[in-house]
Amino acid sequence: MAPDNRIAVCPGSYDPVTNGHLDIISRASAMFDKVIVAVVNLPVRKGDTLFTVDERVAFVEHATGPLGNVVVEPFSILVVEFARQHGARAIVKGLRAISDFEYELEMNQLNRRQAPDVESVYLMASPQYSFIRSSGVKELATFGGAIDDMVPEEVAAALKERIGR
Repeated sequence: MAPDNRIAVCPGSYDPVTNGHLDIISRASAMFDKVIVAVVNLPVRKGDTLFTVDERVAFVEHATGPLGNVVVEPFSILVVEFARQHGARAIVKGLRAISDFEYELEMNQLNRRQAPDVESVYLMASPQYSFIRSSGVKELATFGGAIDDMVPEEVAAALKERIGR
């Protein structure tokens, strides 16, 4: 790969992928030559996942299929190490609220200590997605709430099948 290619990593648990995630991924794909959506195998912060890593990868692959410069891969190492292994110079994350900022500021500082050559890039959530969280979508699905406008169609169906009442 040529050294002038701009590669970014969009890491997350994507349990499940939401339309907010897809908005950030889509916007990142317009900014970078290649975007690698890195699906963490076993998230430390969030504990057990509802969907397996293979299911989460498949959901993201299907939803990002029309974006020609996006690939999806699972990972089980430090995100900065994953970025380096793939020649990425940026980690792209979305921010919805002050609480996201506080967590991401801490992560940015830890990542910079590990890999000062990998920048963190933050995109503000689009207004229509600023309230969507994967955990909130799962909670809504658990109690039969409307989630069809928050996640891709196949994710909504899988959630309703897996945890819907």
